[in-house]
Amino acid sequence: MRREKRAMNRKSTLTLAVVAGTLGLPMTAQEAAAAFIEDSKANLTFKNFYINQDTRNQDRPRSEEWGQGFLFEFKSGFTEGPVGFGLDLIAQEAIRLDGGGRAGKADIDRSPGSVFPLESNGKGKTEFGRVNATGKMRISETVAELGVLRPKLPVVVTNDGRLLPQLYHGAQITSKEFKDLTLVAGKLEHSTERNSSDSYGLSIAGANSGNSAQFSNKFYYGGADYKVTKDLMLQYYFGNLEDFYEQHFLGLVHNWALPVGALKTDLRYWNSDSSGANSRASGRSEGYRSAGYWSAGDPDRGEVDNNTWSALFTYTLNGHELKAGYQRLTGDSDFPVLNQGGHSVPLITDATVEKFTRAGEQTWLAGYAYDFSKVGIPGLKTSIAYFSGDDIDANGSDLEEWERDFRVDYVLQEGTLKGLGLTWRNSMVRGIRERDDNRLYVTYTLPLL
Repeated sequence: MRREKRAMNRKSTLTLAVVAGTLGLPMTAQEAAAAFIEDSKANLTFKNFYINQDTRNQDRPRSEEWGQGFLFEFKSGFTEGPVGFGLDLIAQEAIRLDGGGRAGKADIDRSPGSVFPLESNGKGKTEFGRVNATGKMRISETVAELGVLRPKLPVVVTNDGRLLPQLYHGAQITSKEFKDLTLVAGKLEHSTERNSSDSYGLSIAGANSGNSAQFSNKFYYGGADYKVTKDLMLQYYFGNLEDFYEQHFLGLVHNWALPVGALKTDLRYWNSDSSGANSRASGRSEGYRSAGYWSAGDPDRGEVDNNTWSALFTYTLNGHELKAGYQRLTGDSDFPVLNQGGHSVPLITDATVEKFTRAGEQTWLAGYAYDFSKVGIPGLKTSIAYFSGDDIDANGSDLEEWERDFRVDYVLQEGTLKGLGLTWRNSMVRGIRERDDNRLYVTYTLPLL
């Protein structure tokens, strides 16, 4: 297999050299171009997605959508030399197979949801897509990127819970110059949401809706992951959304091999405070507000003020995975997170529907997962998780909410459709929002290069 791969790389390099020679490029340019393509990868992913959401305690019809997505991704290598250059391309297209009736029509049983953008008449669009690029440069063990980014960090994380993923636009530098230390710094300016071809400014819950909605195009972030030992990692990250909030994160991840099984400990802490316009009463009156709970007449109403800490423990043994965790929010505001509609949060409570990020909320969680490859059925996995949140600050009695998530995944291990993935996710939410949620995914990735 290794010999075949080397032969394919030689063929790709030779082919590119012939093309470059035909175009009249000098030999040095041909060699640089050959290095660019030799480590390149390209694939086409087919993603069929169906979602059904039945919200029971709100006056709205059942939301149901079904679509087919096509996601092409090309990741180049780097040109040779002390400074290497590369280019990544992403092309995505979504086609609506069924989008219900019209949004906001009481006499229509099914309405469009959040998979496809809406036409002016309230119906879901028949298709939408995007084409984006990311330029990159490498010096030694440091890589700089400019363009589309999909960060998964303690202060910002992209969401891929629909047909097409959320995309951020900005610049990022990742450095691994020092052993066991990874440094990250970047700036985000816009976001392309899961159900859109357009890019939008950045905001937080409480400020991004209504006539006085406010946005920012400057989110700065940076941090470090340090592996103290092979089993212990320490983290620090910082994030600042101009005119909204600044946030500090501390994390610890430890893996402990026990005589029977293994235990993973994941400790996280965020400190979030107001910044810029949000720190001033005049700015908050203009719309730079946060969601949360404040008593009537409180002059700090709408100001970011949040501390979030959590602990998650995961025990694994022979395909079994058992987890238990606790999370607590203090302060007057909700946990601030870049929010343009559907979003993910870097918390242990990032459930399918709810995120458990409301002011004052404490959440207990428990979960179990099993990998059936241990009993001779490779590719089959199941999991169930339960989240219970209470003490949510509100007028009168504190509010409560809970969510139960169930998931089944199966990937074909052989045959013509080897690699085809099937997923069913079922969620039940009760409390502030009462919803039954079902999602079906069929995915297949075709390697092209």
